[in-house]
Amino acid sequence: MALFGSLSERLNHIFSKLTKRGKLTELEIRTAMREVRIALLEADVNIRVAKEFIANVSEKAVGQQVLESLNPAQQVIKIVNDELIALMGSGNSKLEVAQKPPTVIMMCGLQGAGKTTMCAKLSVQLKKQGKRPLLVACDIYRPAAIEQLKVVGKKAETEVFEKGTQDPPKTARQAVEYAQKMGYDTVIIDTAGRLHIDEKLMAELEEIKKTVPVTEILLTVDAMTGQDAVNVAETFNARLSITGVILTKLDGDTRGGACLSIKAVTGKPIKFIGVGEKITDLEPFYPDRMASRILGMGDVLSLIEKAQEAVTEKQMKDMERKMRENSFTLGDYLEQFETLKRMGGAGALMSMLPGAGKYRLDDDAFDEKKLERTKAIILSMTQKERDMPQIINSSRKRRIALGSGTSVQEINQLLKQFEQTKELMKRMKGKGKMRFPF
Repeated sequence: MALFGSLSERLNHIFSKLTKRGKLTELEIRTAMREVRIALLEADVNIRVAKEFIANVSEKAVGQQVLESLNPAQQVIKIVNDELIALMGSGNSKLEVAQKPPTVIMMCGLQGAGKTTMCAKLSVQLKKQGKRPLLVACDIYRPAAIEQLKVVGKKAETEVFEKGTQDPPKTARQAVEYAQKMGYDTVIIDTAGRLHIDEKLMAELEEIKKTVPVTEILLTVDAMTGQDAVNVAETFNARLSITGVILTKLDGDTRGGACLSIKAVTGKPIKFIGVGEKITDLEPFYPDRMASRILGMGDVLSLIEKAQEAVTEKQMKDMERKMRENSFTLGDYLEQFETLKRMGGAGALMSMLPGAGKYRLDDDAFDEKKLERTKAIILSMTQKERDMPQIINSSRKRRIALGSGTSVQEINQLLKQFEQTKELMKRMKGKGKMRFPF
């Protein structure tokens, strides 16, 4: 599902009606703005935020410059886009870095929001930037919380500092001392989660804040809880003066209310968004890119960044050479699926393409299980069969099917898709249109 699929669909429908009319009257714009307001409220956007947003857009949209322009509908959409960006923050808000290492990041949030996993995901992000993070286990109340941090820490290849059920502020202080001694430049403290705002545990967070030189206090909130997420952010901010928010589960059936309301209500920026379950599924938050995705314009910059992370320059050149020489093999085809997986999967990439929301895809169009079966089939082939698929006869197909746990029919489908891909590459060759390996 595309991010904020329902809201995006509603807004696109409203604006498509405007674009069909050519010249617009003030009444038509105000009618459209009322529909936008309803769409925002249905997306669980804070009522005060929605009201102010519509007032700001309406004031600019009914000006003479818009009404008398050659394409007023596009002008209105541009105003909405600009106001969405302003609502979520003017730009990407980077993590602060302490003048004297280590930078201490205190993670907090309600149970179930994904805070512990987010600690490990954040460490992966920091390691990409050349940092040396240390995870600290300060949740001593939830059963197996320390063990969970160790598990995700191992996936992230990040050391976990823990002292069992010792007093959390004391553990935090010892962790900072250990980081200084061992050369870690960032300390990420996993604090105790709570089912609801709890006075005792909030006091503990305040004590940790007093005990160690905290640079960032990041609140993890579940985007799927909508307006409740905003209320939680408001309460934590009042007690701890948080420095930023991490929104999780944006890949789920979220309506978008939290994303569009948190900055306006708390004054604190969204710094990261969780877009999947994998340890790498954490992205910096860019208000302009998010606004573009909400309005169905895609997010090409994020798409390019994902491609650059997943593919080396050498791999890109090798692929371009193979396209020119028409020497693309089943082994290369498999590599494309692996690249697709590293980039978050085809479904995630589709949501970043301009206008992707307008297209209805079959439920299994980008079925990850299907991709795994394709991988099993190719890995069950010999090197010669991967290089020369034309030699795969009936007996070879039966052997491959047996080895991959699939059917001859599925192998026939794969070979047909491969030939279609090769034909497409042949047609695109020399046109400069295929810059990404998927």
